[in-house]
Amino acid sequence: MTSVDIPAPLKASFEDVLTPDALAFVAELARKFTGRRDELLAARVARSVRLARGEKLDFLPETAAIRAGEWKVAPLPKDLRDRRVGITGPVDRKMVINALNSGASVFMADFEDANSPTWDNVVTGQRNLSDAIRRTITFSGDGGKQYKLNDHTAVLLVRPRGLHLPERHATVDGRVVPGSLWDFGLYFYRNAKELLARGSGPYFYLPKLESHTEAAWWNDVFVFAQDRLGIPRGTIKATVLIETLPAAFEMDEILHALREHSAGLNCGRWDYIFSFIKKHAHDKTAIMPDRSTVTMTQHFLRSYALLVIKTCHRRGVHAMGGMAAQIPIKNNPAEHDAALSKVRADKLREVTDGHDGTWVAHPGLVPVAKEIFDAHMKGPNQLDRQRDDVHVTAADLLKVPDGPRTMDGLRHNIRVGVQYLEAWLRGSGCVPLYNLMEDAATAEISRAQVWQWVRHQAPVDGKIVTPAVLEGVLQEEMDRIAREVGPERFASKTFGQARALFFKLVTHETFEEFLTLPAYEQLPDQSST
Repeated sequence: MTSVDIPAPLKASFEDVLTPDALAFVAELARKFTGRRDELLAARVARSVRLARGEKLDFLPETAAIRAGEWKVAPLPKDLRDRRVGITGPVDRKMVINALNSGASVFMADFEDANSPTWDNVVTGQRNLSDAIRRTITFSGDGGKQYKLNDHTAVLLVRPRGLHLPERHATVDGRVVPGSLWDFGLYFYRNAKELLARGSGPYFYLPKLESHTEAAWWNDVFVFAQDRLGIPRGTIKATVLIETLPAAFEMDEILHALREHSAGLNCGRWDYIFSFIKKHAHDKTAIMPDRSTVTMTQHFLRSYALLVIKTCHRRGVHAMGGMAAQIPIKNNPAEHDAALSKVRADKLREVTDGHDGTWVAHPGLVPVAKEIFDAHMKGPNQLDRQRDDVHVTAADLLKVPDGPRTMDGLRHNIRVGVQYLEAWLRGSGCVPLYNLMEDAATAEISRAQVWQWVRHQAPVDGKIVTPAVLEGVLQEEMDRIAREVGPERFASKTFGQARALFFKLVTHETFEEFLTLPAYEQLPDQSST
């Protein structure tokens, strides 16, 4: 009655990760918190139904006293006070070493959008992080190149999966364990005391939250976990990604719910755009223009970013900026310089607005972002910048951006969406595509835009994209992908799977909440469970 049933292959190399004590801890979490998690997901569905019927998002009248109150979150530990440049990536061994060595202030090891949750990825990722914490991690690359940790490394933070994602390779009392509890539980049980002994702590990023009640659920998980291991409450620190439209209306409430454990808020702009589309899925007046035009200078995004800064600084905690997804373009100096110019402009906007740090996806961009923040942020953060001049209304957060819808934009969405899905089905959740490092968020925006344009018959370069028209364009883009990747690579069955899944997602009458849910059913190791 104390452990987890794992109807999946148990390699001998997994034994040091999936120990009886660690699994028993995960089982306790699952029994105590899965029911409430299910209720929270049901509440999401209920709100989506209300929005589809015409209800508008707004700041909650029942929590007005929290927004008006004068309170602060608990102080941050020393190693989280300066987070000026962060880097993120999946939990594979080489990436963990390179990210920790990158010169960034922090590294967010990602079990969520940058990780395809194959059974091997999920388990070996836990080992990789434990080895990194104990500084025993090494890796032998191509040509015998050896990788190991530098003397000074980034501070480690971990992003468990969102509340919606399951870990179907594990059940407790016949119920699938939530991926969030699996990722958090294994990492915390195996590493919390070791981290404290080394002068750091168990630090997390919480993705996809839609409400303060979900933040309160996480807070209760943290309290239980700390009490269970005999660790003082408040030891855990967690940054919440504001990457859903509903969460933008509950920033104060989210911080308040986590105030003992909060490390601030982070602009998760790619998923935020996806959420904006999703929450307006049935609204014909909220159709997005080309993804390339939806930048942080658009009114709804700028308003959201400024509100993150104002809210966090009022509560005495960090407001983190967004991700630069660009990667170095080694074979084209002109394009490389143009990409770096975009990164510099983006980071300059963030630091002058008052953000306390920013994010990059590639180690090569760490010096660029650091240079900008070092020049304009002389202290460890900018908590003293209160931004009392910022006044954001519900209308500001809900303003639909203007811009063109073009066939080039449609085609790019198709190519990115299909190729990302294909890589994900092969077990890779972090994919370089067209000089950007993409994760699931970009694929979500891509397929969401195509669904929206097809569903509402929105003109694209003056032409209505029906499912039949889309099928023809999709075939043309598959032909282009075949030329780009080569016939041998394209022959993989995963391209056929990705094409079929993408077409189903963008032509289905109803909008699929997350593409990773149906994609998870098609992972190659899923049949062995």
